[in-house]
Amino acid sequence: MSNTSMNIRMDSDVKRQAQELFAQFGLDMTTAVNMFLRQSIRQQGIPFALQLDPFYSEANQARLIKAAARMEQTGGTVHDLIEVEDD
Repeated sequence: MSNTSMNIRMDSDVKRQAQELFAQFGLDMTTAVNMFLRQSIRQQGIPFALQLDPFYSEANQARLIKAAARMEQTGGTVHDLIEVEDD
């Protein structure tokens, strides 16, 4: 099997945090990336669940917009954002 190089761009802080995490498992960045790629190939997909954060759902966004409008009208507080009742 021949080796090849790959260059990727990432946030320097993300790189540092990943290196620290992988080091705790005795892995370097190359080994960790290769593990991810091999597992992706085995599973024929991303080897972990991809989910949208429920905070960003359309229903929740509508709730937040409604709460913000009510806050603006009533002079409410951020607490009102949490306690908005669904109509």
